[in-house]
Amino acid sequence: MSTATLPFGRLLTAMVTPFDGSGAVDHDKAAELAAHLVDEMRNDALVISGTTGESPTTTDEEKSELLRTVVAAVGDRARVLAGVGTFSTDHTVHLARAAAEAGAHGLLVVTPYYSKPPQPALLEHFTTVADATELPVMLYDIPHRSGTEIATDTLKRLAEHPRIVGVKDAKGNLTESGRVMAATDLAFYSGDDVMTLPLLSIGGVGLVGTSTHFTGAAAKEMIEHAVGGRPEQALELHRRLEPTFTGVFATQGCILVKAGLDLQGRGVGGLRRPMIEATEEQRQAIAACLRFSGLL
Repeated sequence: MSTATLPFGRLLTAMVTPFDGSGAVDHDKAAELAAHLVDEMRNDALVISGTTGESPTTTDEEKSELLRTVVAAVGDRARVLAGVGTFSTDHTVHLARAAAEAGAHGLLVVTPYYSKPPQPALLEHFTTVADATELPVMLYDIPHRSGTEIATDTLKRLAEHPRIVGVKDAKGNLTESGRVMAATDLAFYSGDDVMTLPLLSIGGVGLVGTSTHFTGAAAKEMIEHAVGGRPEQALELHRRLEPTFTGVFATQGCILVKAGLDLQGRGVGGLRRPMIEATEEQRQAIAACLRFSGLL
């Protein structure tokens, strides 16, 4: 098991952004959902304005105000990270500084997407962002969405920065992730819910989840069993939760999380275009996953 520190605890959820009937950010629902995720789903931290939070469609001002709402709601008992990554270094720095001003406890910074910058550019980008505030930084390595991986050598160099402390790992390459963990003190969090247990087995520390809007308490228990030397109990939970771990990604996570919350009586409104509401078939499918996992 990992000897890395736990900069953000074991379990984090990339929280959806609630919207009201007019399409505006619903701050009351956001505070309510954040409290549920921390107090009942056992999250140690929340990520606000990640992709699951539909960050491409919220304004900079909305991001700051939402962050203030969540910090006020749960910041006394959980850490709150701001998703600030964009495909522009200058804009990412701007969002990082705004997040620090709004009370964030850390930053999640995704690889600049679509433009596919080379590795030296990634090194400069992430270093510039980490230099912009005093907040700890979690890198988000998700090449199937961003178009570019953070290469092993680049991660090793970034680990030398005192404020780059973790990685949300959705690379899907346990070999390379293991090599980085062996060579650095970076705390690796699974960025793919179903890969949490395998990542823990080679030195990972936890999960930044999407299905954890529903699976949070059980996923936290699974992690605790794994790191506590109880592999049989961890595996039993993994197998029970696996349909929901994967089912929430049958289409975009924000769509099915909002559908699932609605099925649980915790509706948080619709989605902003280009995202659309789940179809009835998709609602039935996620309901079946939740039932299998004992969550509905």
